[in-house]
Amino acid sequence: MANGQQQTPRIIIIGAGVGGLTCGIRLKTKLKLENFTIYEKSEEIGGTWRANTYPGCSSDVPVHWYSLSSDLNPTWSKSHALRPEIQDYWFALTGKYGLYSNLVFNTRVVSADWDATKHAYAVVIEDVSTGNRLHTSAEIVISAVGVLEQPYLPYKEIHGIDNFKGQSFHCAKWPHEIDLRDKNVAVIGNASSGAQFIPAITEDPTTKVVNFIRTPVWFNTRPHIPYSNVEKWAFKNIPMVMKFHRAWIMFDVRLADSGYLASTHRPNLSLNFDGISEVVGDGLVTRTGEMLPFDVIIYATGFVGDKYPVHVKGFNDVTVRGYYKVHGGPTAYRGTTIPGIPNFYMIAGPNTGTSTSTLFVEEVQVEYILQMIQPVLDHRLTWLTVKDDATDAYNRRLQARLSQSVHSECYSWQRVDGTGKIFNPFPWAVILWWWRLRWPRCNRD
Repeated sequence: MANGQQQTPRIIIIGAGVGGLTCGIRLKTKLKLENFTIYEKSEEIGGTWRANTYPGCSSDVPVHWYSLSSDLNPTWSKSHALRPEIQDYWFALTGKYGLYSNLVFNTRVVSADWDATKHAYAVVIEDVSTGNRLHTSAEIVISAVGVLEQPYLPYKEIHGIDNFKGQSFHCAKWPHEIDLRDKNVAVIGNASSGAQFIPAITEDPTTKVVNFIRTPVWFNTRPHIPYSNVEKWAFKNIPMVMKFHRAWIMFDVRLADSGYLASTHRPNLSLNFDGISEVVGDGLVTRTGEMLPFDVIIYATGFVGDKYPVHVKGFNDVTVRGYYKVHGGPTAYRGTTIPGIPNFYMIAGPNTGTSTSTLFVEEVQVEYILQMIQPVLDHRLTWLTVKDDATDAYNRRLQARLSQSVHSECYSWQRVDGTGKIFNPFPWAVILWWWRLRWPRCNRD
């Protein structure tokens, strides 16, 4: 840490998904701060809920945990809301808290380099439509890019992906002009996204779908349940009812069935566990040697989570990407800070994934970050960073726990190169996440 005084520090937030918006809201409501900018590379807010527009896209945990604790929503239509309803909720909050005045769209943060003489980051931003670059600065940088930023295509696992002559795409880049009627469609993957859009596209009996499954997934037969008008009235008008409901579903989390299990009984859907050897011009060849013809291939194969998308450099040329490489994959202290990179914080960083609620995890993390930036905002410090030994000790415990979990037996995009370091799951109960991030442990050594 270092002491000093300066003008009111400026904060840059990278990304206008729910994490970046949550952080912006709390900067305004808790710290009464307006001197921050949220840079968003796309044309609108929402992050995952803006980008993923495939049929049937919905929350995969109960939707009342997609409400901010400060802005509970009594009018959710059902237990697991569809994407448009969730996106509308965030549109409303963005307007309510005046965040549009802090947002800059169609602008990508290219790099942030710490200037030790100015106690600030030299930041390069780029207009994504023109390619023009500008220079700005910030005393604090908060990354809210998350782990669902770049879709993953399995080039390493499947040969010949580019050989296919039909239409192929990742479900996160769904082309809405596509017509799947009277088509033979291959869907690769059946985790959260695949299990949501397969029931939607197989409603038309002329669409013939083969779902290629590498690893069987556990499902619970808990359907999406509509909320009645009486329930919504009670949530809105009877004190504590909605909070008790949230508490109940927090401790009763199960992956809800969006109709996938029922859709497997449709005659136009078949499951294939043979594995894929290669993609050819007009279809796929399985590992058993069978050639299956297809008109369309849809990849539901997760995201690139082990590569940080922005160049960020701190002291002694330490970079986020370099730190990840040295440590065998994404690594941080409590998923939030990295040694040697001062005044830099991550929302939904390494090993912050839980089965309960991403939004709850991010709310806890934002409160933790606010406590760490407060001394800089108050001019009591010019910078602070986490220690190496604390980070190493935390990650030794974390990886030891993960090594004994089912994650260690899975081939997954949540591991480096599919089988390496497990970089996304948080291995303990989510209540421990809240407990450990109640406040930072600070000293001046």
